[in-house]
Amino acid sequence: MLKRKISTFIEHFYKVNKGALLLTGARQIGKTYSVRKFANENFKSFIEINFVETPEAVEIFSSANSSADILLRLSAFTDKPLIKGETLIFFDEVQKCPEIVTAIKFLVDDGRYRYILSGSLLGVELNNLRSVPVGYMDIKDMYPLDLEEFMWAVGVNENVISKLKDCWEKSESVDEFIHKKMMEVFRLYLIVGGMPAAVMSYKKNNNLQDVMEKQREIIRLYRKDISQYDEKRQLRIKDVFDLIPSELNSKSKRFFIKSLNEKARAEMYENEFLWLKDAGVAIPVFNIEEPKSPLKLASSRNLFKLFSNDVGLLACQYSDGIQLKILMGDDAINFGSIYENVVAQELLTHGFNDQYYYNSKKMGEVDFVTERYGKVFPIEVKSGKDYSRHRALNNILDCKEYDIPEAIVLCNDNISMKGKVKYLPIYMMMFLYKENSTDIKFSLDLRGL
Repeated sequence: MLKRKISTFIEHFYKVNKGALLLTGARQIGKTYSVRKFANENFKSFIEINFVETPEAVEIFSSANSSADILLRLSAFTDKPLIKGETLIFFDEVQKCPEIVTAIKFLVDDGRYRYILSGSLLGVELNNLRSVPVGYMDIKDMYPLDLEEFMWAVGVNENVISKLKDCWEKSESVDEFIHKKMMEVFRLYLIVGGMPAAVMSYKKNNNLQDVMEKQREIIRLYRKDISQYDEKRQLRIKDVFDLIPSELNSKSKRFFIKSLNEKARAEMYENEFLWLKDAGVAIPVFNIEEPKSPLKLASSRNLFKLFSNDVGLLACQYSDGIQLKILMGDDAINFGSIYENVVAQELLTHGFNDQYYYNSKKMGEVDFVTERYGKVFPIEVKSGKDYSRHRALNNILDCKEYDIPEAIVLCNDNISMKGKVKYLPIYMMMFLYKENSTDIKFSLDLRGL
């Protein structure tokens, strides 16, 4: 059993909302598992319809013309009881039956049962759905296990995590023994990653070869999905997907279009990159011309880094033997790309949907730039011992025009402060979340008109 943060979200959603919930995300990240766990703990009856495993269901439900018709067909299709107010109906892999998404409005209005939906490649497929029932269905993105969830899975005590968070909030050094142990857990996360199948395999027998076989299965499944869902561009998408590890391992970590084809231009492959992003298997981080808010206006679509959706899958795609070297902290390994991949994942999972990096011949390069509390927030990632050397970060912090109040450097060392820069152990990335949006209230006064 894996403890997931999404479980708390789902439970809260169904307590305060009458509508349906649609979980989106890449394959093999635990969507179906999380739904089943929630259903078994909260409903007397649970009905699951998977439109991939039972393709005949697509024809049955796609031709229904009303909620009553759908429920009649459902009662004939399943042997599970339909109990008013106590039944959760789960439509899985709904990208195969988009009509059911459109029909959710009428099923929710009917009110007798609760509904939850899930699917893969929905970032791609949602654009093709005829109608998404706004107001009747919420959409929640789901991701592989983040670092904190991985710590829960491998048995790190909640009290230890609570103490780490306390150190984060107070900017106090972590006990040296605990710090070393957390770095060991972090290095293990670099290898195992957050795919539930890989994590469960590790928990079962601690065999990293078995973990890598699970990861290779997932990579093969992703490549199969590329072939299945986009016949016109499948070869080009596969080329981009397969190049992610080597491009990240280059000195600049940038994705160079010329690596695909000497005559290639960025605009020729833009749809391929977007496909991988929307499918949830890649995380693009775009370059910005200046670290000034709003960052989106300063971004360039032609210059970017492309990260994997899971650091364990990335490590698996590198040469054999890297796993043991990572565990041992071998100085000969270039940890830069792997460390940055973890940061890209954590930022995305924790609400930082827009991620950028800054690179200037004059100022230098900053690994990540995002926005927090309305201000530009730079993040530098250092995998080596010279973590206090960051010329570019210093340059932009010293520039009064940019007005950047603080920055963090994620490294292997303990917590310390120097001016505007906070140095943090890389594992403390798990505590960095995007601030919650607050209501903006304005009362229009029309008196005197």
